[in-house]
Amino acid sequence: MSYIEVIKQIMAENALSQQKFADIIGVNQTTVSQWLMGKKKPNYDSIYAIYRKFHVEPNVLFGIDL
Repeated sequence: MSYIEVIKQIMAENALSQQKFADIIGVNQTTVSQWLMGKKKPNYDSIYAIYRKFHVEPNVLFGIDL
């Protein structure tokens, strides 16, 4: 599963808009939109915020199977 699919799943499971998701992890809505379109990837701080707020391991976020 790609980070795009994982973020979409988090948003769907928690009934979050892009804006609300962005507010929770401390980025702007444009950044979330760019992630969902595959134009950008989350940086370290955003990955850590997603992990802390939604308990999604970074390896899962990027589809790394160890």
